[in-house]
Amino acid sequence: MDIIGDRKFVEVPGGKTHELPPLLVKTVPGVTRLDKMMEIANNIIEQEDMIPPVAADSIASEDLVERRKMDLALNLIDQYLGLLTHWHWGDAVVEWIRQCEITFGARPELRTLLRSDIWPHAGRSSFVTLLEDKDVNTEGVQLEKAVGLRLAFRQMPPIRCCSDQFLFYLNNSVAQTAFRTWLNMTPSPISSFPPERFEFEVVNMSLDVH
Repeated sequence: MDIIGDRKFVEVPGGKTHELPPLLVKTVPGVTRLDKMMEIANNIIEQEDMIPPVAADSIASEDLVERRKMDLALNLIDQYLGLLTHWHWGDAVVEWIRQCEITFGARPELRTLLRSDIWPHAGRSSFVTLLEDKDVNTEGVQLEKAVGLRLAFRQMPPIRCCSDQFLFYLNNSVAQTAFRTWLNMTPSPISSFPPERFEFEVVNMSLDVH
């Protein structure tokens, strides 16, 4: 077992580099009808009383309120699309982990690395750490938040099912709690995979031409 700082790494038998399944990720959410999303965002603003009413004879104030409503609606949509992008990454990572577990199970030299009754051992969260150690370009997506959202939601709820509080404030804590709970399901201590011993491709499915 190698120890670097406070990090512990599992010992991978042999000296070869292991090829893992490709990570197939959809980086651009498939969203159509942005006009419909704008309508729903406006409904959320009105239902949640996010902007106080103005005097009926104040035309200038009404114009200001309408501009504020539009800006707020665009902000809601932007927040939702950011969460949707995170969820798609999380969905891809969870499926990739499942494929990696199958790969580990089929290779005798890797099979025992995920057994919690053998120490040092890795866990499912170690694959997320491996992605971070390999410096995978996520274009700003936080992997732990992405996986946490996917663990919390089998399908990302449509924007009409999301409160403004969730879109603006609560999503981080929901995702973090889900990820930490999932991480703690594996008995400690959890070791990392040595990144130099594993290779894999990241395939952007959004670039496919149909």
